[in-house]
Amino acid sequence: MVRLGGILASLAVITSELVVHAAPDGFPRLNPRSTHLYPRQGNCTAPSNPSVTAAKPNPWKPLSNAETIDLLAWLHDPAQGLNLTAFEEATTWDNWVGVTELLAPNKTDVLAYLDGSGPAPKRYARVVISYSATENPYLQEYMVGPIPIVQSVTKIEPLNYLYNKGEGKSPNYSADGGAQRAWLGLIAANMSDITLDLLGTDYRNSSLWGIDPLWEENGRIISWTQFWSYPTGSYDSSTLLPQGLYLKIDITGRDWQGWRLLNILYDNKLYKSVDEFRAAWMSPGFRKLAKQVDGQWTGTDQAGTAPPLDMGSPPIQIQPDGQRFAVDKDAKYVEWMDFAFYIGFRRDTGVNLYDIKYKGKRIIYELGLQEALAHYAGNDPTQSGTAYLDSYYGFGPYVFELVPGYDCPAYSTFLDSAVHEIGNTTTNKNSICLFEHDAGYPLRRHTSTSYVSVTRNTIFTLRFMATIGNYDYNFDYNFHLDGSIEIKVRASGYIQSAFYAHNEDYGYQIHDATSGSMHDHVLNFKADLDILGTKNTFEKVSIVPTTAEYVWSTSPRNTMRVERSSVKNEDEGKINWAANGAAMYVVVNKDQPNKFGSSPGYRIMPGTGTPIHLTVQNSSNLQKAAEFATHHLYVTKQKDTEQHSAAAANSMNPKDPLVNFGKFFDGEPLLQEDIVVWFNLGMHHVPHTGDLPNTVFTTAQSSVLLSPHNYLLNDPSRATSQQVEIKFHGGGGDVAVSTFGSTLPSCTRPDLTVLYPDLHSYQGPQYVRKFPHDESPE
Repeated sequence: MVRLGGILASLAVITSELVVHAAPDGFPRLNPRSTHLYPRQGNCTAPSNPSVTAAKPNPWKPLSNAETIDLLAWLHDPAQGLNLTAFEEATTWDNWVGVTELLAPNKTDVLAYLDGSGPAPKRYARVVISYSATENPYLQEYMVGPIPIVQSVTKIEPLNYLYNKGEGKSPNYSADGGAQRAWLGLIAANMSDITLDLLGTDYRNSSLWGIDPLWEENGRIISWTQFWSYPTGSYDSSTLLPQGLYLKIDITGRDWQGWRLLNILYDNKLYKSVDEFRAAWMSPGFRKLAKQVDGQWTGTDQAGTAPPLDMGSPPIQIQPDGQRFAVDKDAKYVEWMDFAFYIGFRRDTGVNLYDIKYKGKRIIYELGLQEALAHYAGNDPTQSGTAYLDSYYGFGPYVFELVPGYDCPAYSTFLDSAVHEIGNTTTNKNSICLFEHDAGYPLRRHTSTSYVSVTRNTIFTLRFMATIGNYDYNFDYNFHLDGSIEIKVRASGYIQSAFYAHNEDYGYQIHDATSGSMHDHVLNFKADLDILGTKNTFEKVSIVPTTAEYVWSTSPRNTMRVERSSVKNEDEGKINWAANGAAMYVVVNKDQPNKFGSSPGYRIMPGTGTPIHLTVQNSSNLQKAAEFATHHLYVTKQKDTEQHSAAAANSMNPKDPLVNFGKFFDGEPLLQEDIVVWFNLGMHHVPHTGDLPNTVFTTAQSSVLLSPHNYLLNDPSRATSQQVEIKFHGGGGDVAVSTFGSTLPSCTRPDLTVLYPDLHSYQGPQYVRKFPHDESPE
């Protein structure tokens, strides 16, 4: 801190030699012999944050604690006939409540409320109940409301209209997970002599877990399970420690006595039983593969020699005049410059943004994650059989507390998030951050022989992180002064690796017994754009080579031209980014042309990285559960019955999922209709040695930009005062500087305790029981 204070003091001395004086031509002059540009001050405190109150209550505001308590009590009332047991008391043969959250209101109901005098939409809850008191356990989704609970008014009914399967019901193959683990433990114990020799571990210091989703073969439910070493240290590194032994099991039905071990796989050889495997192991010439050994290589603490000068404090950003945006924390409403929006939150996908307005007009009704897919491949059945659909596990519960100064600037505004599940409320404090920051490059500039003009590039970011198992996802919504919005995803954390043997065609060997397991990340987003109203068209502007004849040319010329077309119906609504980037895709309003006859709109285009779609075609694992992953982007007609491209329970029944996105494309017209764009972010990942112990965000990132296109008549960022124009004269003379009314910082020596907070206050998730209600203070 002393060193940083010295740097700031030196900066003040250097800048004190420049001061601005007015000049006859209206531009201020810099006098090199004047006194002080910045006031000399001691430590100072920035002004209080601006305040704002949302014009209308947030119709997507999550259920409150009081609403959740009342809802759970109502559901468990025997009068409802649901035969429920409180989760903390439930056995594997009881029915219990899983998710309880707000059911997002239908767009057709919300618009009348937001844009006119219509009433606020009635609040309904989405409730997921696990029915385990049956031979065929299943998950059933319900809608309950209106909320708040009124005994004579509130009703419960199956939530079917959101799912094009026709019902919100799905099998629950995880109902007997505990019994399956115990049963596998018995098999592993019977092989302890073999595993101690081949793996160096037995069932007491190995874990057994396998494919997701499960397979169906001839009406039987099948899983492949792999041995994994337990970490020997304090780090969560188990996914770096696969062992080369695999069990194929039949877990059909609920009676464990009917379950069967079908095969054992080792060194790419298949055995029919433990006895057959033991006989082979004891035979002469049996090949033993390398053992998996944990060590310092899996830890994430500092290791190695730090680079020169690395111990000094790195550069950091400050906000010297305090926060330049306003947040209504109760309404989850945000205003920054010309943007305003509401925040919603779902258990399955985390943060969603709603009613995004730019210069007072809605440009996006809804923007948010729909699903995150990680599809693996490998020579072994675990990697080949794994295709995670992460909404099943849920992003919401794992949107963990952020680390100020590392995850986000310490000066950020932080918001909490909460998930109501299995009778508990999980609150993650400070799990969403909002902040302004400098992009590190100007927004626009120009230099001539007599002047230079430059605009600062200040970005406003909403960020949250979600850790789903081994992977940490960073989600950014970046708002720009030119009206653009960037949706960006980064991935870090531990890779899920493969055992090295026979995996050469699927990745690199990256440690003694570890291979990097190739996989695709595909994250699907929904962008319901409303450009000057709900009647829009998706236009493609192609850049094509051509040979043209001109009246002024004596011969044809090879050149290029623009070719315009529109997506007329949903049959044309599956799109890949054009080769060579030779096309622009724009959501336009053809009914409201600008003064030059062009249709105003917002362009959608790739940003950082290379947005992808799934490499695997007709996935054996996913079947119909991830039809959103076959192309880069899609266009459909907005329907209240087609709110999501996926469902959390899709992974339980991929052959007949709750939401089959492919069914959205049924030929409906799209010209000047209320349309929705769905797009994919992600990356192809073939892990290498640099992914140990964690993948870095540098290369594992992907983004899409939504940017004004003929929407305004000029560059809107000209309105910012955070720009400078310097008029100069070659060979010396006066210099004229205009800063367009922007003021110098009032606080030149910030309170460093704000920039370097005490991280001992980090809390992690907080759990409060809601049923039976825990009366302890929240």
